[in-house]
Formats: sequence, C-alpha cells, structure tokens
Amino acid sequence: MNAANLPSVAELDAAARTVYEAMPPTPQYAWPLLAARLGTKVWVKHENHTPTGAFKVRGGLVYFAMLAAAEPACPGVVSATRGNHGQSIGFAARRHGLAATIVVPHGNSREKNAAMRALGVELIEHGDDFQEAREFAGRLAAGRALHFVPSFHRNLVLGVASYCMEFLRAVPDLEVVYVPIGQGSGVASMIAARAALGRRVEIVGVVSDHAPAYALSFAARKAVSHDVSTELADGLACRVPDEEALALILANVSRIVRVTDAEVAGAMRALFADTHNAAEGAGAAGFAAAMQERKRLRGRIVGVVACGGNVDSDMFARVLAGGCA
Repeated sequence: MNAANLPSVAELDAAARTVYEAMPPTPQYAWPLLAARLGTKVWVKHENHTPTGAFKVRGGLVYFAMLAAAEPACPGVVSATRGNHGQSIGFAARRHGLAATIVVPHGNSREKNAAMRALGVELIEHGDDFQEAREFAGRLAAGRALHFVPSFHRNLVLGVASYCMEFLRAVPDLEVVYVPIGQGSGVASMIAARAALGRRVEIVGVVSDHAPAYALSFAARKAVSHDVSTELADGLACRVPDEEALALILANVSRIVRVTDAEVAGAMRALFADTHNAAEGAGAAGFAAAMQERKRLRGRIVGVVACGGNVDSDMFARVLAGGCA
C-alpha cells in the first residue's frame, strides 16, 4: 500500500461489512475526567472492546476472507506476534477452518499466549524479540509449505481501517488523533480512512521510548533499526520498521511522540481511574503522548486510540499499585 493505491470509501466500507459479520462497531466516548486531566476535550476509541480485546482482529477477519477467496485450498497459516496479531489470526483462522501456527518470542505475555491457545493455534516460542520470532516464522512457513501472514499488509489495513472510519465518522470535528505504532497497520489505517473521507485531522504517531525504531526512522527519513527494551508496551516492541508502513508514515504523519514506560504506566492508571477500562501498554500509549503534549493541545478536540486491553493481571496490578512494569 502506498499513497497511489490508498483504498476508496467503497472499498473500506466493503471491508467493514466483512468485519461486522463477526463483531459490532466499537464505541468512542468523551470521558469528562480524562478531559479534566488533559485540559481539553478528548475522545477515546475503545478497541479494547473487540472479541479479542484489541483492534487487530478487524484486520485478520478481512485478510482471511480474502485468503479464502484467493487460496481456497490453503492448508494452513503461520505468523509471528507479541499477542494481539496472533489472536486476530487465531480468531479468523478458526472461522475459516484453517490451522494456524503462531511464533512468539520467549518471555511473551502469559495471558496473551493462553488466549491464542484457547483459539486453537499451535504456539511456538522462539527468539528473544519479535523480529527473531518473525524470521523464524518465515522459515517455518517455507519448510511446511504454509501461508505466511505478515504483520503489515494491505488486506490487514483494509480491515483495521474499519475502526478509523467509525471514529472519524462519529467525531467529524476531531482535530488531532494519537495512534500507537507497532508494525504500522493501525496508523496506516488511520491514514487511509482520513484520505478516503477527506478529513483534515492531524495524525500523530506514538512509539515507546524503549522501542524507538519508527521515531528514529521518521527523523532520518529512512528505515533505522533499534533494539527494544520496553517492559510494558509489548505491542510497540518493533526493532525493524516495515518499509511500506514507513513510507506512508513519512508522507502523512505530522510527528512521532516517544513515551516512556513510566508515562505509559501513568496513562494506564489514568484510563482505569477515569473510565474503568483496562488498557495494555500500547493501548495507553496514545493518552500518554497526549498528556506529554497537553500544553499544545489546549482548545483542540483530541482523539486517542485504546488499541488493546490485553495486559497480564499481575503486571496490571503492579501498575495500578504505582509501579511501572
């Protein structure tokens, strides 16, 4: 996907219909306590309210519908994840009767692993980070002659963009939206929806300060890899940027904000106290970035994406008690 082949409204609405066969639209709320904390009106898009607790499921539903049409004899799929992409694949693969093998790095979220197993995937632990898991998954797909599901793909973006279309249609006067960046499907989807609807909302990317590859790449105007050390925002734990996603980000995102694990933990506490929603690290990163920039946001209508709520119980308990991870 690039600026020349961004999807039309008709294409995005068709993809959304596929999504809605499995789940309803998610809500967006302007929470008064969050507005008081931020100092301006803020809307939260609750992608923690999907069947897998994260926005990724939308992409999986559309990707697998198109895979079923293109490869009806597909014997099964392989992919890599830190959790939410893998749950998306497990959820969609089960709907289509396909076997799914998911590779996660060692030390991955126990509860995300359990959720993937509950969806029927074969879970394999390999490598010290997502990149090593992804490279192994590619070799596994080739060795087993299975379909490899990437973390970034146009068909994934088509599905994920359904949440962006919902958000921008529900809040047409939204002025700036903070979108977390893992491998890039979420922010690319917001770019696609904004273009299709002809909106002028400013898109701000958000990364972990402890996984700054996309921020460094944005500054350098080219792909820059960087080691990952975040202990809280595993959904943002990208070491190697996706070239296709980066090109879209460079052309359409106004800036990228880096948030620390401590800032993310503070945002998780704020979201729970003010809305009683659980947000995982990546899911709270957008609000953390808005809080970091709150002085420049006064008087503006702000959107943040609670992209997921899949945080391990023991970690969430430590965060709510005032810890960082």
